[in-house]
Amino acid sequence: MANRLLIIENDLVECDEIASRFKKNHWQVDIASSLEGAKKMIAKSDFNPHVICAAAHNNAEAIFSFVNETIDELAHSEWVFLVDKEERLETELLDDIPYHSVEKPFKNKQIDIAIKRALRSSLTARRLDAYSSQQFDQNRLDAFVGQSESVTELKEMLAKLTEVPISTMIITGETGTGKGLVARILHHTGTRKDGPMVELNCAALPRDLLESQLFGHEAGAFTGAKGRYRGLFEQADNGTLFLDEIGDMDIDLQAKVLKAIEDKKVRRLGGQREIEIDVQIITATAKDLEKAYKQKLFREDLYHRLSVFCVSLPPLRSRKSDLVDLVPRIIAEFNAIAGRHVETVSDKVWKELLDYDWPGNVRELRNVIERCVLMSKDEEFPIEWLQLSTACSPSASVEDISSRSNRVTLPLDGSMALDEMDGQIIQTALEKNGFNIAETARALKTTRETIRYRIQKYSLKTTA
Repeated sequence: MANRLLIIENDLVECDEIASRFKKNHWQVDIASSLEGAKKMIAKSDFNPHVICAAAHNNAEAIFSFVNETIDELAHSEWVFLVDKEERLETELLDDIPYHSVEKPFKNKQIDIAIKRALRSSLTARRLDAYSSQQFDQNRLDAFVGQSESVTELKEMLAKLTEVPISTMIITGETGTGKGLVARILHHTGTRKDGPMVELNCAALPRDLLESQLFGHEAGAFTGAKGRYRGLFEQADNGTLFLDEIGDMDIDLQAKVLKAIEDKKVRRLGGQREIEIDVQIITATAKDLEKAYKQKLFREDLYHRLSVFCVSLPPLRSRKSDLVDLVPRIIAEFNAIAGRHVETVSDKVWKELLDYDWPGNVRELRNVIERCVLMSKDEEFPIEWLQLSTACSPSASVEDISSRSNRVTLPLDGSMALDEMDGQIIQTALEKNGFNIAETARALKTTRETIRYRIQKYSLKTTA
């Protein structure tokens, strides 16, 4: 569905200029030369524009009253106001309605940026609303979230792989890119979906224990083996065995794994007979296995046996456009888990999210959003808990608290109580806003009464 833009402007020349720019980018554009015309459009049941661009330089009070009147009908529409340079927006007329503004005369780049930001906010609100009412199925193809070119190509490949019997495959990608998720999607939507899926992290166990886990053992096979144990190859029979971090497996054990895959048979430690198995092997690694076998760090024959199919996952930094889909979904997920109601993501938050390179990929993104949702106090996503440029340090102390632009960094090692954190945030906001209580309340998305109460409660400074 095309993005939809409503323009409310009686200057037809300016109106046509904006409309033509966005029609070229495949937007659906509606034009109203008056508020009365806009009201008639909004009365239609299927009218739900993503962005409304309105001229506020003529009778701004009427425009703002109109915004407040239609807030329920246009719950997920974002407003962009065109204002004369010498005029000042009377923001108190807007109550708590989010908006963007562009001064006239404006350049094309300015209006493009403002409307794109508004679109992003609108899409976030709509997706949050949609995701909040869904039960998340992590085993479907669309569980790998994103619409970027690289993700679209990946999904097309996965869709094809689910239709064919896979003997072995390798999933590569940086840590946190979703290799385990892809393995589960392939199993639960593929030809082996009715069989078991067994997972093992090869880096988590020492060599001897890993061998026992994979192949099983008979009673008395080694000290402590008190009974028979069916190994993971056996447990995954007629299903999938997912070996994560295969590149960290001991090279001697790799030979035994290769033989099991080739022969489709395993022998338990201390056992006398071979047991036939029918297992789909999916492996994953963040290492370059081709480089590893050339350096004699991985068996070349095992690499070639596993690489019947190879899937490479893109890092998050190369598909930042997918944040528009990922962020609302993850927020909705943690809203449901933690009983929070975060619904609004500000432009400042989006800028930080988009400017950051995410070395930990989607796993890091999930951790950051989980922290922010858990620490949220209202519907606003708390920017102070992003802390993207600050490394977690066990030696952090109260003295390490620092303010960088619009960010407050706080220690999470127990050296600071929650009330102290609350007071520090408000004190920093007061100082950044010249101890103006109204501006501080606006910056923190709260009321002046709340700020006054917290000032008294924490004995905060109110002058420089």
